[in-house]
Amino acid sequence: MNKKTYTPSKGKFGTVLDKKNWYIKDFGTATYISVEKNRREFGAHLTSINIFKKFIFPEIRNVLYKYIWVDLFAGEGNLILPIIEAIPWNERADFFKEHIFLFDIQKDMVEKSIENANNYGIPINVAKENIQVRDTLQDYPKFLKNLKYPIYHITNPPYLYLGYIAKNSERNLKYFSGLNEGYQDLYQIALINDLRNGLEKIVYIIPTNFLFGFSVSNKIRKDFLPFYDINKAIIFERKMFEFTGTNVCICFFEKKPQFSKEPVVFKALKINNKLTEKEYVLKPQNFYRAGGEFDDYVSYFRSSKPLKIRFYLTLEEIEKNKGQKLVKLLDVNSFSNGYFRFNIYKVNKKLYNKIKNNSLFVRTLDTGGWAGRAGIYNVREIFGVDGIVVTKEKYRTHPIQIFITPDLSMDDLLLLKNYFNLMLEYFRDITDSEFLTTFKYSSSYYTRKYLGLSQTKKLLETLPVHCISLKIKRMLKILIEQKNIEAIKEILLNLNKKVENQIRLF
Repeated sequence: MNKKTYTPSKGKFGTVLDKKNWYIKDFGTATYISVEKNRREFGAHLTSINIFKKFIFPEIRNVLYKYIWVDLFAGEGNLILPIIEAIPWNERADFFKEHIFLFDIQKDMVEKSIENANNYGIPINVAKENIQVRDTLQDYPKFLKNLKYPIYHITNPPYLYLGYIAKNSERNLKYFSGLNEGYQDLYQIALINDLRNGLEKIVYIIPTNFLFGFSVSNKIRKDFLPFYDINKAIIFERKMFEFTGTNVCICFFEKKPQFSKEPVVFKALKINNKLTEKEYVLKPQNFYRAGGEFDDYVSYFRSSKPLKIRFYLTLEEIEKNKGQKLVKLLDVNSFSNGYFRFNIYKVNKKLYNKIKNNSLFVRTLDTGGWAGRAGIYNVREIFGVDGIVVTKEKYRTHPIQIFITPDLSMDDLLLLKNYFNLMLEYFRDITDSEFLTTFKYSSSYYTRKYLGLSQTKKLLETLPVHCISLKIKRMLKILIEQKNIEAIKEILLNLNKKVENQIRLF
């Protein structure tokens, strides 16, 4: 992946992005965004006209008469209706009849779109013909494919994660049955519908988990990207919509001439606290996931004889191992006034040794401060306890104790911790933390991220500290202090070759 930071200018992405205009905090103000909380049931987050004019219109301004401009989830029409401004006033009604079709499931949104079309000079009766109430997720308007011009679909589709829908919005579960079983979000149903109907050009404003997500978006990428290229993308890591913290990107898709499992290569403008142009290579072996350097590393450098990693100490395990040994444990399910509570438990010798010999825990969430970034820490140093117990539900976002087999010395645990945190920060730097899941906005310099337990396990499995000589351990300690990544990689490669040769002998 190549990346470079540059001063925003006119031309590269078809628009002027000066500091006054592009600064993303403005996108969250009432001037830019108008959306009601009750739209949540539909997964609707209304797009501002400004987003369209700034990032989308420059890409289509020269082909307005060549396509039917369609939004199947139109809301107030802000992603299509502004096109009319580029049409001479006396031609607008005829242009609208032949070139613009809008749909939305919500009647009040359709009425608003009709009103907005009228404000652009379109007669009400004409607007009503081409702006319709329709559930396009379930009832795709196939008649559009029989019209004079090809379809160009520009949309901000609904997005609601299936897990949320199952708990809060059962009306949407119907979309995930039959051929759609296995998809994880409403926007994915929209994408696959466009694929099934053979659309050539589509522009979507969708969650960035389409590019960077793991299980939530592996299936849609695997099914969709063999048929579509991404010509370009604009990735936002600042709040765009008022009532959701979801990061979004604008993706410009174009249908491939034929099915292909070649990597999808494209350039993107990433907007955070700076503007960065980056090239992405999405490989099919990684489910076309962006930010794949981390995945490549943990796959290539996985030890031939890795440590065995487990997570969580549960109350059930303590109940099964009662004894006379005292341990002081943090209760992650008991949190009050900014602090976790702890309790003293009596356990048998076996569990006592297990807890005492495993003093590391993983912080999966960035706290917003540099001292509290996701990574591995010592439970005694941070919390002053022997371990961390889950007394109720397991949550991936609270501190989680790590249990390692075989038992390691305190020096080996320290070496493992320092190695892990160095490599984690290294990959955060070279990928701009894109291999991690964006968690929540904050005022910190960086965007807060979530570190998955599978990622934690895989990275730990790249350092077989239990198989390393004392001499090599000393060398690694120095190299970690020097942050000499390439030399560390060389040692790991040699270790893997040595272990593989030993295994062959047996």
